[in-house]
Amino acid sequence: MTGKIIGVGNYIPSETITNLFFDKHVFMNEHGITLKEDNATITSKLMKITGIEERRYAASNQVTSDLGFIAAKKAIENSGIDPETLDYIIFAHNFGDVKINTIQSDMVPSLASRVKNLLKIKNNFCVGYDLLFGCPGWIEGVIQANAFIKSGIAKRCLVIGAETLSRVVDIHDRDSMIYADGAGAVIIEANDSDDSGIKSHLSASFTLNEKDYLYFGKSYNNEACQDTKFIKMDGRKIYEFALLNVPVAMKKCFDESGFAINKLNKIIIHQANEKMDEAIVNRFYELYGISTPPEIMPMVINKLGNSSVATIPSLLTMIMQDELESHKIEKGDIVLFASVGAGMNVNAIVYQF
Repeated sequence: MTGKIIGVGNYIPSETITNLFFDKHVFMNEHGITLKEDNATITSKLMKITGIEERRYAASNQVTSDLGFIAAKKAIENSGIDPETLDYIIFAHNFGDVKINTIQSDMVPSLASRVKNLLKIKNNFCVGYDLLFGCPGWIEGVIQANAFIKSGIAKRCLVIGAETLSRVVDIHDRDSMIYADGAGAVIIEANDSDDSGIKSHLSASFTLNEKDYLYFGKSYNNEACQDTKFIKMDGRKIYEFALLNVPVAMKKCFDESGFAINKLNKIIIHQANEKMDEAIVNRFYELYGISTPPEIMPMVINKLGNSSVATIPSLLTMIMQDELESHKIEKGDIVLFASVGAGMNVNAIVYQF
């Protein structure tokens, strides 16, 4: 018995934010000193490193649970199931519902409870809970859903990943240009009738020295935003950490699946940073002593930015719905999912479609 994806859905906000949006921002360093480079140079350098040309922001009247609800509804419709048959709703996010132009996060009741309410599910034994695990949260939710299914206490689970990072960024920090909003969701069902489903998984938390590589900190503008905290990161340390640890975790997970490396059809990795993701995948294949195959890793970060837990399920939905010309997933294909993020957490799944 294993978990099988039977429905996918996403919500990509309609508000497109190009790099020109940041032209008038006053960017500073961590000491509160205005950067000497002009904003055109700053955004150009960021685009070369991350690949981001555009990102999407949620509408002013939307919060994270709204985005998650839309993606969940689409996944349910795609699966064709009755939502009353769901045993679990697992909602991965990091900052809860943050209304625009406010500084307070709202997580009570849980976002999963809010989505269940919006879906009008009457079944009291459909359990909803939230999962905070950094950017790898959606993968971790899938791993937990699979555990419920394998244990026999669940037959169907809805796993959502949604975030509105645009609400928690420091406008004086150039890293704010990386973050975006979005949502993705899947329906996972117990399967013992064919070979499709989760074949192996791996999770790890590096906390001894790495826990503060991503954190909630003060604005770089020490005078204007003294009492408000924003998402912050040590980009260089994260990059070095990811290249050292993620390829090894991916290999360990893939080896445990029992498949030969030449059978791997696709790698769907958290859309964090195009340059970093490419380096991770290249190092993964170097561990096997072979070159990276062409078209193995789809990337949409250039148009959608980094929406944290939403990047992987959003991208998966786009592929499954034939929205990416050069990337397809066929029945029997082997796909490796992987992510890295705040914690510092790393995880991976090998899945056969």
